[in-house]
Amino acid sequence: MYRPILILALSATLAACGGGDAKQRDRAPPLVKAEAATTITFADRIEAVGTARANEQVTLSAPVTERIVRLNFDDGAFVRSGQVVAVLRQAEQNAELSAATARSREAQQQLQRVESLKNRGFATRSNYDSQVAVRDAARAQAQQVQAQIGERVIRAPFAGWVSLRTISVGAMATQGTEIATISDLTVIKLDFTVPETMLAVLRAGLPIQAHAAAYPDRPFNGVIQTIDPVIDPNTRAVTVRARLPNPDRTLRPGMMMSVVIESASRQGLSVPELAVVGEGDSRFVFTVDPNGRTHRTQVRTGARTGGRIEIVQGLRPGQRVVTEGIVKVADGMQVRVAGPGGGTRPARRSGP
Repeated sequence: MYRPILILALSATLAACGGGDAKQRDRAPPLVKAEAATTITFADRIEAVGTARANEQVTLSAPVTERIVRLNFDDGAFVRSGQVVAVLRQAEQNAELSAATARSREAQQQLQRVESLKNRGFATRSNYDSQVAVRDAARAQAQQVQAQIGERVIRAPFAGWVSLRTISVGAMATQGTEIATISDLTVIKLDFTVPETMLAVLRAGLPIQAHAAAYPDRPFNGVIQTIDPVIDPNTRAVTVRARLPNPDRTLRPGMMMSVVIESASRQGLSVPELAVVGEGDSRFVFTVDPNGRTHRTQVRTGARTGGRIEIVQGLRPGQRVVTEGIVKVADGMQVRVAGPGGGTRPARRSGP
């Protein structure tokens, strides 16, 4: 009695399963977008952040403790090389110089008299040599006082712009007191660090492009001047110094600037970055054959530029790769490619 009912239920279940398989077979292949691998220009690109420095910069300070009697600069003014920036009081040294000069002159006159007596046989060679020593000592003392006076006249060692003044005439400057900072801003030195792995592509004379946050739309072009011969053992990075022309003094010392270096331009096969899928250290793409079937293909990638990535190995020019809808495909799956020339194929049906 129950056997016919059981057979009917089993038949209904099998029919339902068979219907599900047929429905699965009738489902359309996923719709994806694909693009052919094309050749574009790539370049090794290094990005870094650096600090701008003046071409030359020096802080002038008081060499001795003395009162300031004259300042010859205004805030931010330009000074010439050798121009007097400040003068310290030197009255005492001027008096000492007058005395030393007088002693030197007297010693010279006495030497002339001793020399005259020596020539007539009334003075010995020893008397003459002693007077020469006295004359030389007097001259040396005068020169020493002149040097002390020179220390109290502070001059610009090179042409440049002075900092804001923080001291006034009449102030007592102790030894080491800062008087002015002079900066040559005609050229900016830009120091930045790069990993030691990039040393192979760096060289003096290589062009760079830098940007400052204060002028986001203005690039500053320069060249690498020097590469530090010593690598920092803590960071495994090397310091690179570039020179940027700065005729309008737009850039200032202390600015933080981003740096881009491009070198070794070459032609390389490329695909959109979205087409490349990572799996651990491996990279792969899904290629689409003329029959609309995908193939999981491992590739080796290189540089990136403009949303595209270099394919060093694994693809041929013209091969189509899936660029959108990657999550819907698997190796060997039938797909429909959207867009002109996509080669969209209808779903295959089985059975009569």
